[in-house]
Amino acid sequence: MRRGGIQRARGEALRLFKLLHRTRQEVFKNDTRALEAARQKINEEFKNNQSETSEEKINELLKIASDVEVILRTSVIQAVHTDSDKILLLPRKDLLQDNIPYFDKPTKKHES
Repeated sequence: MRRGGIQRARGEALRLFKLLHRTRQEVFKNDTRALEAARQKINEEFKNNQSETSEEKINELLKIASDVEVILRTSVIQAVHTDSDKILLLPRKDLLQDNIPYFDKPTKKHES
């Protein structure tokens, strides 16, 4: 990999590393076990691949890191056991969306 390419890749890796940790803190807020497990996994994956020199492999790893961040941010919902048979879901505001009804057949526009 060229020197300029290495610097860009390192910058992008650092940006994604920090972003993953910020996302982890938001997604697993108040869940110390999940926060610690995610912290260890993020650190382990980045450490295991820090000496990678193949541009293709680095780009692949950066894409995976980016995809993981999106999945964490958009798909993970916290849940708390409130009783032996009940769970309370705690969705973040950015996960909540307006309920838009699905129409099987489009409605016809009336022309005036």
